[in-house]
This record gives sequence, structure tokens and C-alpha cells, in this order.
Amino acid sequence: MIRIQLPDTPGSLGSVATAMGTADADISAIEIVEQGDDYVIDDFMLTLPPTTMPDTLVSACDMLDGVHVLWLSRHQENWSIESDISALNRMSADPQHSAEILCGAVPVVFHTQWSALFDADEQVIISTALAPEFTPEGIARLTPMDCCHVAELEAGWMPGWGDTIIAAVPLSGGRCLVAGRQGGPEFLPSELNRLQHMAALAN
Repeated sequence: MIRIQLPDTPGSLGSVATAMGTADADISAIEIVEQGDDYVIDDFMLTLPPTTMPDTLVSACDMLDGVHVLWLSRHQENWSIESDISALNRMSADPQHSAEILCGAVPVVFHTQWSALFDADEQVIISTALAPEFTPEGIARLTPMDCCHVAELEAGWMPGWGDTIIAAVPLSGGRCLVAGRQGGPEFLPSELNRLQHMAALAN
């Protein structure tokens, strides 16, 4: 996954796609993450051949006027994408389990490594496959769980875990949903707003 900020002008996206092609990148999907007055931040899901170094891809994109690579990271091989609306539709179809459905959807919708749902006693209700095996000390680093916040956790916050950026949003009944990205990228305000909106609709 590569996150890029580019000018909100005609032809900018095509120029970025062409630059990626020069690095032999195969674009599988594009998602708009944030849009400002004169810029757009997009996430690109790519496949790179073994012979292409990630630095080559970054250099090809950075050479374009007004284009900035914000983040580049590997994602699990069997990745997929899902829109907010699609996830909300699944939540609406099974409102009794909407919080659990949201927890499972967060890594796909928001391109995180993991997410976990905690109860009012800060105990794990459910977590995704790549989530940490939370210790009491690790859970304490995620607090407070009664308000929306973003935090940067340094390497070693949990045994074997590197620098991690988390976003926590409260749900009804004292529960809290926490999403984590190991190493980044940071959660943009638009992403946090989207996550809050979805959390508010979870029963």
C-alpha cells in the first residue's frame, strides 16, 4: 500500500499511475482517503515484481510536481478493500452483532493491521487475527477508552511489537474499539471522523 498526496487537478491521477507504471507497479485498487481544497490523499494497492525496489516506486512518484509519498508499507497477501457503506450495510443487516462486524471490518476499510473491541471493564470482547495478545500492561497503554483519541506507542509497548499508531473510539455500553497500524501511517482527521461515525451506529 502506498499513500500519496497529489494535486486535485485534472490529469494528476493519470500522471501518478504512469509514474507507477515506470516502476513496473501493477495497480489493483485506488481509494480516496481525504480531499482538501486543492489536494487529494489516495491509497493505492499495488503489486510489485521482486526485481523492483520500493525506493524506485517512491522516487518515480516524488519526481512529479505537487506529489508527495506519505507512506509505503507491505500488506497481507490476501488483502481486499471495502467501503464504509458496504460495512454499514452488513452492520444494519445484523444489528445485534454490529459492533463485532465493525471490529472485523476496520482493518479492511481503514487499512490497519488489526482492531479489537473492549468491554466496559477493558477486557477484549473480540479481536482480529493479527491483533496482539493483549496483556494488562498493553491494554493500559490504549487508554483512555471513554473518549476518541489517537496515540503513538513506542516499540516494546507490547512484547515483540514495534512502533504502533492507534485510534480509539468509544461505543455504547462503555465499550471501545481500538485500531492499530504498526509503524503508520498516522490516522488522518477524515479517517477518525469516519470511524467515529461508524462506531456511533454500532449497537
